[in-house]
Amino acid sequence: MQRRHDLLRREERRLATLESMTRAEWDQRCRTAERWMARALVLGGREALTRGNVERTTVATVRWQSSMGVTSPGEVVTQLGPAPELTGPAALGPAALGYRDAIDAAVQHAASAAALIQVRAELESTGRRLRAIRDRLVPRLEEALRTLELQLDEIEREEILRARWARDEHRDGRGAAREGGG
Repeated sequence: MQRRHDLLRREERRLATLESMTRAEWDQRCRTAERWMARALVLGGREALTRGNVERTTVATVRWQSSMGVTSPGEVVTQLGPAPELTGPAALGPAALGYRDAIDAAVQHAASAAALIQVRAELESTGRRLRAIRDRLVPRLEEALRTLELQLDEIEREEILRARWARDEHRDGRGAAREGGG
């Protein structure tokens, strides 16, 4: 149980680092896309944005993995719809690409955050079980062991005493028979 707890703790640290990195990447990609969008708005106004506005579908495929009894998102593949055909300011293209990159980063971050949540929940559960074993079960077992050891010592002393009595009785019985028969 302790080994499982240690492995889960190590996995939690790895996933926390990954979650932090994917959050930073998502944040950076959003800022980049927003800068390009701000430029596009300055150059073409809001009307330039509505001309190329086409609904696109994004599909994220999650391959689930199971490690140490924890099922969590593993590899995530994001399939973005085709890039929209844009007309307008030159900054609109990089803004659209930036938002596509931000969507991919958001999906990666969501997967790493979900995996971290799953591992933390299992780590907490394992920690509770470990504390229950250490704080409750082990002391009860140690007390039961002490009681059994005392009982065994008592039984051993009784057996030694019986053996002495039997030996002494045997000696006394033989010795009396010799004296009386001699």
